[in-house]
Amino acid sequence: VQLQASGGGPVQARGSLRLSCAASVASGTFSRYAVGWFRQAPGKEREFVAAIGRSGSTYYGDSVKGRFTISRDNAKKTAFLQVNSVKPEDTAVYYCAAHTRAILTGNYDYTGTKVYDIWGQGTQVTVSS
Repeated sequence: VQLQASGGGPVQARGSLRLSCAASVASGTFSRYAVGWFRQAPGKEREFVAAIGRSGSTYYGDSVKGRFTISRDNAKKTAFLQVNSVKPEDTAVYYCAAHTRAILTGNYDYTGTKVYDIWGQGTQVTVSS
């Protein structure tokens, strides 16, 4: 299984981007995954951004609440991160990750990195003021 993150690039402050995370699995398999987005700026630790569970439940980091929206299209085997009202401090490499062993009734901490067992390569987002 591979995850391919894309959609990053340069953007001006207060602008928008849509990041995509495509999985190389059958759509039925992807629907059983939880997917998370993390970001890492130079010299900083990896930070939780957002996650979406199998059931569609969503979780957000405090710094992006109200500005970012995570969603998924199981038929396309892709998760999305809509990034709005960007700020210079949103500049980072954005990574997507999948928890492939999630059960529907499970209770998982998607804000941490340990639950995820597959990671994609990053996509750079650079915000200019």
